[in-house]
Amino acid sequence: MTFLELAKKRYSVRNYLIKPVEEEKLMYVLETGRIAPSTANFQPWHFIVIKENEMVLQIGNAYPRKWFTEAPVILVICGDHKKGWKRADGKDHTDIDIAIAVDHMTLAAAEIGLGTCWICNFDAKKISELLKLPDNLEPIVLLPLGYPDEATDLAARHLIRNDFNKVVHWERF
Repeated sequence: MTFLELAKKRYSVRNYLIKPVEEEKLMYVLETGRIAPSTANFQPWHFIVIKENEMVLQIGNAYPRKWFTEAPVILVICGDHKKGWKRADGKDHTDIDIAIAVDHMTLAAAEIGLGTCWICNFDAKKISELLKLPDNLEPIVLLPLGYPDEATDLAARHLIRNDFNKVVHWERF
């Protein structure tokens, strides 16, 4: 499969089969996030794996969607703002580095037949309290992980993209 084929295969999965994720597949996805590039190689991330049903339900209180808690695994990707690189004007690149790692993880999951859905619209304070995160760690992404139930999912909607010539500009805007 080419990279473009893989990128087209990946979509936001909102329906999961009731089927556990094999440990080797979970470890593969986590490893692709761990080895992702980051600004100045600071690697300001922590990946918290949630698999226990009670904890999944508690995490679900911060993003109350029924489909979300049906995923067999939820990854909580946190950024360490003390460790993240800062530009001269103070801009913190932690979120950008987290995005790179999460993108690696979502594509790796798609490659091995798993689905994900990048969640940012959640109650970060609830997650921080539940996971007892130190002040320097921010939960940035919730990433459900599991086998997609393609029979009930809208997989094709991710293929609707803006026209190439509307988003690509040459030399100037």
